Amino acid sequence: MIAWFARNHVAANLLMLTILFLGLFSLSAKIPLEVFPTFAMDQISINVSLRGSTPEDAEQGVSIRIEEAVQDLEGIERIISRSSEGSASVVVEIDSAYDAREMLADIKARVDAINTFPVDAEKPIVALAERKREVIAVTIASIYGEKEIKEFAEKTRDDLLQISGITQLELSGVRDYEIAIEISQDKLRQYNLSLSDVSSAVGSSSSDISAGNIKTQGGDILIRSKGQAYRKDEYARIVIKTNSDGSMLTLNDIATIKDDFEETPVRTRFNGKRAAFIDVYRIGQQSATEVADKVRSYIENRQDTLPYGYELSYWDDDSQIVKARIATLTTNAMQGGILVFALLSLFLRPSIAVWVCVGIPVSFMGAFIVMPFMGITLNVMSLFAFILVLGIVVDDAIVTGENIYTHLQKSESGTEAAIRGTEEVATPVTFGILTTVAAFLPLAFIEGNRGPIFAQIPVVVIPVLIFSLIESKFVLPSHLKGLKLRHQSKLNLESLNGFSVILLTASKA
Repeated sequence: MIAWFARNHVAANLLMLTILFLGLFSLSAKIPLEVFPTFAMDQISINVSLRGSTPEDAEQGVSIRIEEAVQDLEGIERIISRSSEGSASVVVEIDSAYDAREMLADIKARVDAINTFPVDAEKPIVALAERKREVIAVTIASIYGEKEIKEFAEKTRDDLLQISGITQLELSGVRDYEIAIEISQDKLRQYNLSLSDVSSAVGSSSSDISAGNIKTQGGDILIRSKGQAYRKDEYARIVIKTNSDGSMLTLNDIATIKDDFEETPVRTRFNGKRAAFIDVYRIGQQSATEVADKVRSYIENRQDTLPYGYELSYWDDDSQIVKARIATLTTNAMQGGILVFALLSLFLRPSIAVWVCVGIPVSFMGAFIVMPFMGITLNVMSLFAFILVLGIVVDDAIVTGENIYTHLQKSESGTEAAIRGTEEVATPVTFGILTTVAAFLPLAFIEGNRGPIFAQIPVVVIPVLIFSLIESKFVLPSHLKGLKLRHQSKLNLESLNGFSVILLTASKA
């Protein structure tokens, strides 16, 4: 194959252009740019909310029952549970030999079958644990109270969602809304009520009920009773009891209703003022740098229309990390290319230096072709892998080019020199690449939570080295075969001198 590609320079150029084209297409359309790699861990989380419970109650009533329900499933490596006030969390670690998504269905079926949870326990949330990090955080600071800040933050979040390319946001640093109904024991005795009576009355009155539909000649009419209460005054009008004289006892008559935030203590400050945060995430094929640029552009344009007392800015812009890593890769590539070109030009020929340096982008583009199939994105780890392999990617091309140059000085033709020079070092160069591949390959099999992070390095380095080997064996020889031979240059010069002597003799005659 080396000889065939060396003799058919069109095929070699087509191979090189195909790699470059597919790599550029994959880089622009299929490989998203993110900060840190997003991946699904081999862990399944089970969260259950049990309001008002102590850690011991949550453990006895929820955690232990979940553990007993799933512990005999094959493929579970470890179960970790955490019980706290008002909630219980169980994390099931899956053995690497099993598919976590298949285990998710089995565990969810077991958890849903548990019918001995406490009455107040909410429905368990079973999900495959996923590690993700926000790209940038929008900060809203104000001199006003928590309610006003949250309302303004929600409006800002809705504005950001209207921007094309921003699809996932999360409001943080503020508490969730909560309706608290407090009834004293004396009031319950006075009206001969119990907490369950009040709870049943509130539950039955505060709900949306569908009553079917009525078919008419003009179409169907849907009948639905909308009674779901959302605010304090709506809850206050709920009828708890109708007396014998026809009077009605409402919730406002017996209870203290608070329309406020949940009791979880949260205190958020930014530059000394009350604040709220909007965490902006990158998902799918979105670029982390583009998302951050759009957020910063929105903040800059919004400054002139901000209400009095509000400050809008950004915080923790992780896209700057990616930009810095890309700048490092670009700078190192330029400096390395200049050094390689200068040294090869000094000791060999500038034309050899040019074609050796061409092997760097070809090898990188080959890695870009492979990355989407391996689920690898451009992030700080994969960019670090490119920086790491940058110093060794041209070794095989340098060895091959130098040996071809040696044969050019004693071969009859450039094609013969390219073939012999390449074949002579093909075996040692190939094994040199394979030993480097063997050195990086164990990183792909690291277990634990950090395994997918370290796996980014060999999945980038190995394709770069393989495509570098392909380029040096099939593309580089066809380019170097056209170099002018040393002894041919000497013969041409001697012929030219002889022709000059003949012309001089003729002129004298």
